[in-house]
Amino acid sequence: MIAIWNKRREPLRAGRHEGLPPLDTDLRALAMAVVPEGETLPLRASPHARKRFEVRRDLVGKSELAALNALLIAHLRKQSYPDHAPQLFRRIWTEEADHLLQELSSRWLISSAITFGDHGETEAQRRIGLAMNVLFSQMKLYEFERVHSGVPADQPFRPRPGVKQILPMDLPGFALLSGGLDINLLAQIWSMALEEPIAGRLACHLLDKLNDDPRSLFRRISLMRADLIARRAAKAAGQAD
Repeated sequence: MIAIWNKRREPLRAGRHEGLPPLDTDLRALAMAVVPEGETLPLRASPHARKRFEVRRDLVGKSELAALNALLIAHLRKQSYPDHAPQLFRRIWTEEADHLLQELSSRWLISSAITFGDHGETEAQRRIGLAMNVLFSQMKLYEFERVHSGVPADQPFRPRPGVKQILPMDLPGFALLSGGLDINLLAQIWSMALEEPIAGRLACHLLDKLNDDPRSLFRRISLMRADLIARRAAKAAGQAD
């Protein structure tokens, strides 16, 4: 696993006259400029040039600032990167968060939040980034596995009280009505994020988007609880009659 991981983390070497813009680059000007269509990639392109081409192709019509943010993320995931890359990334999110929060898709917002895990300036920023990494990486794993169940993401399973199942590593089961695992998980991240103005603001924005999405595990758990409460109430009413 470590060998595969390290292979994916080989640095994005740049060719002559290539590289990231300087730390003092005009971010406002980049926010106003748009990534054009029709850019081409030379046959003998450096790893930096190939990655730059890929992210710009994905972000056609978005701002040059969005493209720079994506390219910085790509570099910062590697074993080494230009010395000023972490500071330039943090500068973008300190000065131009309003622009990017409105422009970027959830995919790039999550990637940005995760990047703070390794490259946050403070322990608080790094803790938030790591928490978002675990949360959304686990979500991607279990939600994609769920696709193969054939059940739509916004359709909860029918709660079956009394079902007992041995979970991996002998973990205890989760009580839908009285269990607080989902609340404890989200509340702790939300609480950390509220106290941090840069990475925390990004994390809060993502948690709000998660709350608004009807296809998440947390929404399904809420619906399963409501269904279980309703069936218990109906059963109690029938017994009373």
